[in-house]
Order: sequence, then structure tokens, then C-alpha cells
Amino acid sequence: MDALDTMGRHVIAELWDCDPALLNDIEQVEKIMVNAAIESGAEVREVVFHKFTPLGVSGVVVISESHLTIHSFPEHKYASIDVYTCGDRIDPKVASEYIARGLRAKKQETVQFARGMGKLKVEEQSVEAPAEESVRS
Repeated sequence: MDALDTMGRHVIAELWDCDPALLNDIEQVEKIMVNAAIESGAEVREVVFHKFTPLGVSGVVVISESHLTIHSFPEHKYASIDVYTCGDRIDPKVASEYIARGLRAKKQETVQFARGMGKLKVEEQSVEAPAEESVRS
């Protein structure tokens, strides 16, 4: 298979020691995800979120450039997120870091892949505490 030009970048993040009340609040999770898309410069197209009983929220923010998704596990203070952006105009790390700050994650593990390049390989990998910056309320 011939490698294609990069069609996009995909960040997958594990967020640990998040605020469990936030992880279980569908309105707050949705607001954080939508604001993360906006903060990164993406154009929001559709927003769908679901609250599970008794715990957890899953959702997707469809952007013109692709998507942001989340699955939260409040009982474990954990959320898995992914941010995929086509092209090079939007940096998915901006959105990923915004989400980590918004959920008050104390630790995040991320990997970034170039998409559309043939065989997947990790471009970047990190384990860190999110920067202390404010998020929109």
C-alpha cells in the first residue's frame, strides 16, 4: 500500500483522576467538549451526548474537520477521549488539553497518529499533568 499525504491528526488520551462529579454531569461534559472544539478553531456541526444510568456519559462533537469523542467512567475518575482533525489547520492537542483541564484530570496519557499515511505509527506520546489554565464556563 502506498502512503498517502497526511489526511489528519488523531489524538487519543487517557484522563485519570478527573473530577467524578464533572464526569457524570452530561451538561458539563457536553459544554467542555463543545468549547474544546471551539477553542481549537474547529467548526461544530452536530453534538450528541448520552447519560448512562447509574454513571457515565458518552458523546460526540462532529466538527467540519472530523470529531471529538468521550466516554466517562466517574466511578474510576477516568475518561477516554479522542480528537481527530483532518488537514493541518486545527491542532487536536489544543482540544485534548482543554478537555483534560476542564475535567480537572491530574494525569493524562496521550498518543498522536498521522492519519492517511498508510500503516499507523505513533507520532508523539506523552504522560503528564495538564497545565493549570482556566476553561470557559
